[in-house]
Amino acid sequence: MSKQKFARVRQFVFAFYMSGIMSLMMSGIITFINTGLIEGFLARWGPAFLVAWGSAFPLVIFVAPLAGRLTARTLRVLADER
Repeated sequence: MSKQKFARVRQFVFAFYMSGIMSLMMSGIITFINTGLIEGFLARWGPAFLVAWGSAFPLVIFVAPLAGRLTARTLRVLADER
């Protein structure tokens, strides 16, 4: 696999895991805040997670490169201040 293709595949795999983990955690926290740890909690959390992940995966694919550029720019500014 070429380096360019590998980097592209890595971006999608990273987005898959990052969006899945963040969606799982955030949907669980928000479901807990909204309903508490009551009967049926997992039944509410599951659909919330699927909606969150369905939204987060494409967003991470498009937002991660932007976040990387913003990070690089911020670090350049901070390095110039020294």
